Amino acid sequence: MSKNQHQNVETHEELSEVLKVRREKLQNLIDMGRNPFQQTKYDVTDHSMHIKDNFEAKEGETVKIAGRIMSKRIQGKAGFIDIQDSEGRIQCYVRKDAIGEEEYPVFKTYDIGDIIGVEGTVFKTKKEEISVKATSVVLLSKSLQVLPEKYHGLKDVDLRYRQRYVDLIVNPEVKQAFLTRTKALKALRSYLDDRGFLEVETPILNTIAGGANARPFITHHNTLDIPMYLRIANELYLKRLIVGGFDKVYEMGRMFRNEGMDVNHNPEYTAIEMYQAYADFNDMMELTENVIAHMAEVATGSTVVNFQGTEIDFKPPWKRMTMIECVKEYSGVDFDTIETDEEALAVAREKGIEITPGMRRGEVINAFFEEFGEDKLIQPTFITHHPVEVSPLAKRNAEDPRKTDRFEAFANKWELANAFSELNDPIDQKERFMDQLRKKELGDDEACDMDEDFINALEVGLPPTGGLGIGIDRVMMLLTNSASIRDVILFPTMKPITHKNTEDEEQ
Repeated sequence: MSKNQHQNVETHEELSEVLKVRREKLQNLIDMGRNPFQQTKYDVTDHSMHIKDNFEAKEGETVKIAGRIMSKRIQGKAGFIDIQDSEGRIQCYVRKDAIGEEEYPVFKTYDIGDIIGVEGTVFKTKKEEISVKATSVVLLSKSLQVLPEKYHGLKDVDLRYRQRYVDLIVNPEVKQAFLTRTKALKALRSYLDDRGFLEVETPILNTIAGGANARPFITHHNTLDIPMYLRIANELYLKRLIVGGFDKVYEMGRMFRNEGMDVNHNPEYTAIEMYQAYADFNDMMELTENVIAHMAEVATGSTVVNFQGTEIDFKPPWKRMTMIECVKEYSGVDFDTIETDEEALAVAREKGIEITPGMRRGEVINAFFEEFGEDKLIQPTFITHHPVEVSPLAKRNAEDPRKTDRFEAFANKWELANAFSELNDPIDQKERFMDQLRKKELGDDEACDMDEDFINALEVGLPPTGGLGIGIDRVMMLLTNSASIRDVILFPTMKPITHKNTEDEEQ
């Protein structure tokens, strides 16, 4: 055994001893008739930041606060503790003669991490720190674990995501990121509600994986004895509601895609889709830039955010480029002069673009964009008029039917939103679905399935409609300066830790 290995074992043994001592303290409390887990409630009257922000009005007032002990400094007959509640931290001054001869020795046994209730008066110490002078301290819950040490904190990124509850306790900036997320989501909803959009709910379990090109999670319904899919998008249901007569609808919720995981992708993520009758993709473009700018301003105080050292300005209007213009600018290839699939494939080979089975001109254009254009889009930019081959649900452009009236919104090289004038021609839509089935036969496991009921809905009649989808988590990464999507999802998907995995790691 190496020296480092020996030190690790000693640390583990010491930690186990600390945990043992905490359990002994709990048993002592139980033996004294003071089982903290029998406490059912505590009448909290105030919170840390409210007291600090309103000290002049609160000075001398009796308050009851509750929170977790984060630091403890005991000297003889008096001591200071810092407790952390939902708003922040506040210092409490605890004296033996104030809380009682019998109570004080019990208070001294409390540990960092314990949850307590404190009743006392608001005052300011000689060092000008706003505090609460305790007249009673009640243990509400005993912490049997040890919080990470103050100055090192919880630095293991993997452990932070697995134990988010500890992460939120010891890393205040993490909690702040999620408070910012909540502000931004409230701003998003209120913006749409104020403009006459109706929030709705559609199925998460689907019999067809439709509405996007993605690999689904598959499950089985025992009673019906059929396969079912966690939704990859809610698009087709929302458009059915437009058919049914709702003019403006939106739904925000979880989507599920059985794909890779990286700093920008989690298999379970939050998206919002919205649809507006009698509107087109230009209206959706205006909605996108305005609503994201509004979210930024409400949540952060500005339309300009700093992401990992780069300033990104969401103030409208955003830059607009067609996909072909973007490809021409960054690759030098002008697809307006390339008419056939054969010509497009030849240029793709010259530029080192991967050729896939059945690839056509439109798919080559999209591949060029992904290879040469996407990583140049730092400031918010709309890329418009995608090829019809990669846009199975978008309306064709009237001037050039090889293109669609579609856009994707990019910032920091990431796609943030996808929108188009919705395809409402049932004959064209069925042909697009057939094309998707052809791709599936060629091995594309992300291609859409046929949805006969959706075709039927279009035959009933879908008015001209604009549709928009926004990836909420990526927007939140930019608004909170979070380098990973896991930093803006409270409980990101993680590989379970098993006993076997632990043994393998030790070996």
